[in-house]
Amino acid sequence: MDNTVQTAQQVATIKSVNPATGQVEKEFPVMTDERIEEILQQADAAFRQWKQTPFADRATLLKKVASLMRERKEELAKLCTIEMGKVLNQGVGEVELCAAIFDYYAENGEKFMADAPLETPKGKAFVAYEPLGVLLSVQPWNFPFYQVTRSAAPHIMAGNTYVLKHSSNVPQCADAIDRLFRDAGAPAGVFSNLFIPGSKASELISNPIIKGVTFTGSETAGKAIASEAGKVVKKHVLELGGSDPLIVLEDADLETAVKTAAIGRIMNGGQICTSPKRIIVMEAVAEQFIQQAKAIYEQLKVGDPLGQDTMLGPVVTAEARDQLLKQVEDTVNAGARLVYGGKAIAGPGAFMEPTILTDVKPGMVAYSEEIFGPVLCIYAVKDEAEAVRVANDTKFGLGATVLGKDEERAIRVARQVESGMVFINQVTTSEPELIFGGVKNSGYGRELSREGMLEFVNHKLIRR
Repeated sequence: MDNTVQTAQQVATIKSVNPATGQVEKEFPVMTDERIEEILQQADAAFRQWKQTPFADRATLLKKVASLMRERKEELAKLCTIEMGKVLNQGVGEVELCAAIFDYYAENGEKFMADAPLETPKGKAFVAYEPLGVLLSVQPWNFPFYQVTRSAAPHIMAGNTYVLKHSSNVPQCADAIDRLFRDAGAPAGVFSNLFIPGSKASELISNPIIKGVTFTGSETAGKAIASEAGKVVKKHVLELGGSDPLIVLEDADLETAVKTAAIGRIMNGGQICTSPKRIIVMEAVAEQFIQQAKAIYEQLKVGDPLGQDTMLGPVVTAEARDQLLKQVEDTVNAGARLVYGGKAIAGPGAFMEPTILTDVKPGMVAYSEEIFGPVLCIYAVKDEAEAVRVANDTKFGLGATVLGKDEERAIRVARQVESGMVFINQVTTSEPELIFGGVKNSGYGRELSREGMLEFVNHKLIRR
């Protein structure tokens, strides 16, 4: 993933640029240091009240946000399309998922925060969970509403207040989220949006008002966030993308496996951290798999993301598209086979062809780097052991998929894959109750489920 990094000196406004047309849709002025401090002070003051607010009242707010999201889902989805190129019906699905997450924490948050008794041979003890304070959230553009919701819903329900620095690519979406909370009746300061460049977000970490940081984005930016948080000893959670493997075992239905991999890879323009980026199949069926995947991409409609039957829209920017094309070109020049695609699509907008690469070897760009776009890499292996070795031969460890009719065998393989999440017979997805997070260079900490809610609370021991 990528978080736009600009300095305040370089930019006077944050621009909303439509990747399908290249046109500027709207501009927002960068906030002054004085305005930023006002917002932080307001969030800190709000925390003093919000942490004392009954869970039932917090739940009412989250339920209202969920209701408004459902009422406005077409409007919000269109903003996703206009700002980052998401196909419209996928944007609607994203908004519906966000509403479900808000409802989930409204309905379960109080239970998750209940005191937890501890067994001890002497006396009695329990853990009390208490919110930390103002949290800084730095989020990327690829799921403009979901990325924010994934952290905002649990942490606001826990009693924290929340300050958002969204990607500069999606300022209209950031403004819309802020408006949702205002329209739902959130007290001033419970949720706040900052229109600032990425460099300013890093500076804010040292502000004493900020008590924790949650970040999703690139590995490079994540390291910078972790470094700044470490200097001032502040809790942080990082989700830094991945290069997810999808293992196709011998007993998997080939037609279903091809469709799962090929379509899963181009969802959201291929710009999903948990997208199946490395498809690992057995040598005996590899060529058949490749040709069937190519046939799917040959029939795929690429174009206007607002179109009803469009499957693949633009990537987020022309610069991102050009970087993808360079990654493909460098990989092919190193000896990989280009089966399909690999070129920009002529005309306005940041469009590229869906692409298939095979014969990708260690040392090639596509082998080691995350390819954040509609590029499907297919690896042929001789057996299950080699499949697991290739799956784990990456610095990332976010999600993974194993396809096979023998579920027990698939689970056995899943246990050997080095990742935070493994899905059996489906690509990695997200649900409110399912824990989300990775290992290795994909980051640390967890989001969603009870575990995600307890990341930014004090686990206070009380002994008597």
